[in-house]
Amino acid sequence: MSELTLQPIQFLLSDMDGTLLLPDHSLSQRTLSAVRALREAGVFFSLATGRPPRAMLQQIEALGVDLPTAAFNGGTIVHPDGSFLVAHHLPRDAAITSLELFSTQPEVEVWVFADGAWLLRENGPMVAREQHSLGYPPVTVESFEPYLERIDKIVAASANGQLLIELEARLQSEIEGQAQVSRSQPIYLDVTAMQATKGHALATLAEFLGVTLAQTAAIGDGGNDPPMFHRAGLSIAMGQAEEEVKHQADVVTGSNIEDGAAEAIERFILGADPLM
Repeated sequence: MSELTLQPIQFLLSDMDGTLLLPDHSLSQRTLSAVRALREAGVFFSLATGRPPRAMLQQIEALGVDLPTAAFNGGTIVHPDGSFLVAHHLPRDAAITSLELFSTQPEVEVWVFADGAWLLRENGPMVAREQHSLGYPPVTVESFEPYLERIDKIVAASANGQLLIELEARLQSEIEGQAQVSRSQPIYLDVTAMQATKGHALATLAEFLGVTLAQTAAIGDGGNDPPMFHRAGLSIAMGQAEEEVKHQADVVTGSNIEDGAAEAIERFILGADPLM
């Protein structure tokens, strides 16, 4: 965790789901207004999410984001024109190990993101929720084998959150040093390239913008957000985040249903909160 910065924040990197977005994946008017005020104040603003780039387009437009954005937990950083600033694929061996482990779990649905598509072998009960979130349907394939060299992310999806915690610990030990394993949400376990962290994304974007890390802020709610907390000058956890996530942030704001992201922008970045 960083020490609280006394420098003015010049760049805010924000998570999307559970942070900017309400549970129905919409943006509140207060959040839209807060981001607009932030940008009008000359503070850079961008997004970092476990989502694929294609599933960020609607929010990018609504928020007026005109900077590169980080998808797949930072594994891919995309310019507004669709070109890549950064692109990291999952190593083949780590992909095989992950797929083999997840395929042995009856309560787990296995999804692969590659070639700009959301791939699966069987349509399960979690798919409808994800399709609503992403805004596009999956593609059913007979095998993931043809995609092993260019996988952006593997997701184990399950309503059994405790099982995902156990799988996270097991898989981390099996592919340590090869790939990142983190729960972006309690029902999703993500596997991405080693370089695919929001911490790397924050540092890359800050360098791209010419901003020091001490002048950056990061806000999020999930298990994939602390890597950017540790690099940012100011880190902010959402009110509904797990305690382990909150403990790694400098400050805690309201929950996403309480417009906590907007509150944080108004209070800690645009305001004159004594904590700053």
